[in-house]
Formats: sequence, C-alpha cells, structure tokens
Amino acid sequence: MSDLKIAVILGSTRPGRNGEAVAKWVLEQASTRTAATYELVDLADFPLPHLDEAMPPSMAQYANQHTQAWAQKIAGYDGYIFVTPEYNHSTSGVLKNAIDYLYTEWNNKAAAFVAYGSVGGARAVEHLRGIASELQLAHVRQGLNFSLFSDFENFNSFVPGPQHAAAAATLFDQLESWTRAMKTVREPESVLAV
Repeated sequence: MSDLKIAVILGSTRPGRNGEAVAKWVLEQASTRTAATYELVDLADFPLPHLDEAMPPSMAQYANQHTQAWAQKIAGYDGYIFVTPEYNHSTSGVLKNAIDYLYTEWNNKAAAFVAYGSVGGARAVEHLRGIASELQLAHVRQGLNFSLFSDFENFNSFVPGPQHAAAAATLFDQLESWTRAMKTVREPESVLAV
C-alpha cells in the first residue's frame, strides 16, 4: 500500500445531509485503489465555531484546542477530496469556515472536488477552486458533480448514474498523481534519496 493519505472531507453538518451518502460512495469507489489510502473526515466530528483565532492562520499559532485538533488532523494528509453541497451559489458555510481555520496544513498538497446540488454543485466548486489556489492547494481538473434531479430519488436518496464510476476513476488517477508530485515539493530531500 502507498504511503499517500487522502482525506475525503464531508463538507456538510446539516441534519439529514445528502453529503454523507455521497462521501461514502466516494470511499467505496476508492476502496480498491492501491496508490493511496482514503479516509473520511467528517466536519460533524470537528465542531469549529466561527473562526475565533486572534492570529492569522498563516502564522500557525493556534491558541484554541479545537483549532489544534483540526490542524493536527488535516496536517496528516497528503491530499483531499472536498465533498460539498451547493448553498446559494457557493459551498457550505461550515466547509468554508473549516478551510479558513488553517493555512500551512493545506500548502503544497493536492485536492479534488465532489459536489451535489440542483446544478451538480458546479458553482460551489468554482468558489472552492479559487480558495484552493490561495491556499497553495493544487487542484485537479476532474471533478464529480451530482444532480439532485437525476442522481437522487426524491431529492434525498443517493442513486448515482453509472457514468460517475468512470469519472471517479479519472478523478482518483489525477489526484493520486498530483498528490505524489506535491509530496516532492514538500519533502524534496526524501524523494532525492530514493
């Protein structure tokens, strides 16, 4: 098994959220992959208040226990898949807040986006791409976009179309490749020694 670790970040804490089924489907699709280990990181397990650190995240001087726990969790991964709903033409407030808490923990790593909503979450992903760029997160082209109209029954039972499995394989291929490449940026000495 690879030493690469990729977090599937479930970006909704809403009761009855559709994102849990989407994140579990992503993990199921990734379960046969050997180039990386995929793990769920559920924001419901990290109840972060609105950003309450006095110092900017780029200083990495976290005063609060909840920030320290979140930073420790995120720092342990080489790449990320953000699973996001689309709320009001953007990502969820809880995901944006969780991202904003940190800076260096995201730097020089890779990311991919999985979204769901009335237009497949496309507008949420567009906002996340700009945020990722600012955090020095290299984001891959391939994404997954699930429509509430065609990939959910009654807007709440996740039944993705069969075409999504091939798109997921491409997403994993791109993300694993970029995750490995970004690791050489973070750890150039260890790569040169191999």
